[in-house]
Amino acid sequence: MDLAAVATIADMVPLTGANRILVKEGLKELNQTKRPGLKALIREAGLENKEIGVYEVSHLLAPRLNAMGRLEHAMDSLRLVCTKDQNRAQELARLLNETNRERQDLTQDNLLHARANSRLRQGFGGQAKLIFIVDDSYNQGVIGLVAGKLVEEFYRPAVVVAKGEEFSKASCRSITGFNIIEAIRKASDLLVDCGGHPMAAGFTIATKNLEELQKKLEEIVEQELDDEKLIRVLKIDCELKLDQLNMELNEELKQLTPFGLGNPEPVFCSRNVFIKDARIVGKDGRHLKFSIFNSQFSIPAVAFGLAEFLPKLTPDQPVDIAYTLTVNDWNNEKKLELKIKDIKLVIKND
Repeated sequence: MDLAAVATIADMVPLTGANRILVKEGLKELNQTKRPGLKALIREAGLENKEIGVYEVSHLLAPRLNAMGRLEHAMDSLRLVCTKDQNRAQELARLLNETNRERQDLTQDNLLHARANSRLRQGFGGQAKLIFIVDDSYNQGVIGLVAGKLVEEFYRPAVVVAKGEEFSKASCRSITGFNIIEAIRKASDLLVDCGGHPMAAGFTIATKNLEELQKKLEEIVEQELDDEKLIRVLKIDCELKLDQLNMELNEELKQLTPFGLGNPEPVFCSRNVFIKDARIVGKDGRHLKFSIFNSQFSIPAVAFGLAEFLPKLTPDQPVDIAYTLTVNDWNNEKKLELKIKDIKLVIKND
């Protein structure tokens, strides 16, 4: 059950029906696993004595297991989960951890190179609907991660190609409402092979056909992807007042877990609230911490990737906020905290 939970989350399948049951029950087993390999991996990921949920598996454990297959060979990941020797487990977990760091550095290098592309530097100017980037320096093991990050940043389908002398391999990621694998199959006469699903796919192609493929895919995307679908949409599940937010509500929401693909975490909004004590946090200076308050209630909040709002967040500026609930367990003291998804400034009438 512990391995089934890790595999189900790592493979990004919908957490509904039987999958949800496997993950819900499997996470209980994972949190008390006796497997030397998983215990060693949990220690290397800094999760010892912490509750492991979907986020911890998808962002901390799975990347370490996957890193070997991306850069070296997946056999050592298999050896880790199978071994009964604690020393061997620790040795393998350390190897996976080091390989994952290499994978992170390589992904960042390839991403920075992709961002330097002239079309990306111009932010597309609202014109091109497809990101199609080719380079012979890209590593085949991380191009899918690079494509995913480009989609996240620019919100349009992305194709990243590791160019080879005779054959090239590509990885593709898409946005809601555009079936990337169907688009690729329409150009199958140019491909060696392809596979995937509506949101993620990959293909192999003779390098000499790359330019023709790019032109054909750009035409397909232009015809089939409406401009409206290039606008990010954040769906709100329920509007709440600040005084309705408490630990009891958070405990009730836990009955809906595990959250993930197909079973997203509920997103709430509160209107006409205020922000105080806003400050930038994080190594890269992209995140904010502050308190949300009204006339009677105050609650701490963190906003990842929203540092650009800081100059506008004065204590007298009303805002609407979209958020999820989380618990900050700092120094063994549990406090409810808001994880901000978006902020909208409320225009004040004179």
